[in-house]
Amino acid sequence: MDQKLLDIMACPKCKGDIKKDGMFITCKKCRLAYPILENRVPDMLIEDAWKLDKAKKVRFKHKLKL
Repeated sequence: MDQKLLDIMACPKCKGDIKKDGMFITCKKCRLAYPILENRVPDMLIEDAWKLDKAKKVRFKHKLKL
C-alpha cells in the first residue's frame, strides 16, 4: 500500500488518523482494523472491519481475497 494514499485517508467511522499494521489499516480511536486485500486494496467498509483485538490476536495477518 502506498504511503501517499495512507496520508490522505481517514477512518470512515470517526474520520480519525489511521496507520498500516501488517495486512490491516487500523484506527486506535475506534479500535477497528480494516483489511487490506491482496496487499493493495483497502476494504474501508465499517461492516467489514475487524475489532482491533481480533487483528492483534492473528498478528495483523489474514487470508481474505478480492
